[in-house]
Amino acid sequence: MMIAVVEDDREMRDWLSALLARAGYSVALAANGLRLLATLQVDRPDLIVLDVNLSWIDGFELCRALKQNPAYADIPVIFLSGRSTPQDVAAGMAVGAVDYLCKPVDGRTLLARVGELVQSRRA
Repeated sequence: MMIAVVEDDREMRDWLSALLARAGYSVALAANGLRLLATLQVDRPDLIVLDVNLSWIDGFELCRALKQNPAYADIPVIFLSGRSTPQDVAAGMAVGAVDYLCKPVDGRTLLARVGELVQSRRA
């Protein structure tokens, strides 16, 4: 099971990578949407953990673009963002995310949600 993490903050990206790797997942890291698109050309993730505030293209626009592309539309996206207003959460869900978690996130909460999605995809 491969998870792509798109996060512009290096410390958060490294923490997420270590957390997911310790839980047994393969992890592909991207600092922005452009890097994610390059990753998608090489290796298709089973799940994307996506920040909202990114350079080049924000997470909402990136998720919308992924969901409009038949090649990637079925990949679940979990937003993980410091933007935590109800409007932000609604915007994330409206562009096709399966969940929206606010920073700071508890690692157990993230792993539980990832595990639920992994199980549902295997079923």
